[in-house]
Amino acid sequence: MKILVSNDDGINSVGLFKLVKELKKIGEVTIVAPSTEQSAVGHSITMQIPLRVKKHFVNEKFFGYAVDGTPADCIKMGIKNIMKEKPDIVISGINNGSNAAINVIYSGTVSAAREAAIMDVPSFAISVNSHTPKQFDYAAKFAAKMAQLVCKEKLKKGTLLNINVPDLPEEEIKGVRLTKQGNSRWNDFYEERIDPYGVEYYWLTGEMDFKDEELDRDAYALLNGYVSVTPIHFDLTDYAMFDKMRNWSLDSLK
Repeated sequence: MKILVSNDDGINSVGLFKLVKELKKIGEVTIVAPSTEQSAVGHSITMQIPLRVKKHFVNEKFFGYAVDGTPADCIKMGIKNIMKEKPDIVISGINNGSNAAINVIYSGTVSAAREAAIMDVPSFAISVNSHTPKQFDYAAKFAAKMAQLVCKEKLKKGTLLNINVPDLPEEEIKGVRLTKQGNSRWNDFYEERIDPYGVEYYWLTGEMDFKDEELDRDAYALLNGYVSVTPIHFDLTDYAMFDKMRNWSLDSLK
């Protein structure tokens, strides 16, 4: 199994190291990750400046390729330029902090997996529900099992999986739930602050506003101790609204 791995926390993140260690037990792993943290960059790609790729070493051993771009850039670079053959699967993570509900839109982690889906490569993103996770090991083992399952069962073209894991000891995790993307979202705002020179600046802050109360919704399942597995697609069409708009007489606007 040929596996391409990326993330949005950067090539030196602990979650990436833990993930790669487990994946090397089941396949041939290529790492192409951002050289610096790229959290919440969404699905942006680099167009106006050149991308630089450097071989990255850990303890004097080659580890992977560091790209001074976004997670989506890394997937494009990995599949089109670095790997000699198309990977069997792309895995993005393990991310610090959940990527559930509306947060999926902002996530660089999910966008890396989405870019792979756009390129017709099976993929999933995996995150741990803490910005200071203590339980990477279980998430890494789960990712390896999921990689094997995805390669066996296959995904529909254009579909990727978004996986969120509670930051709990393995024995405290209640199970795995197949979920839908929820409606919970950050109630955020820009807090005004003053720097040491007396100049004002703003820092984004806030808290999660939980709007879901069903275990088939990703954020709520995660909150209640379940691993959440959500199939998502890059087709953003609202088909119900599309059908309704057939009666809008749009031709009259010409």
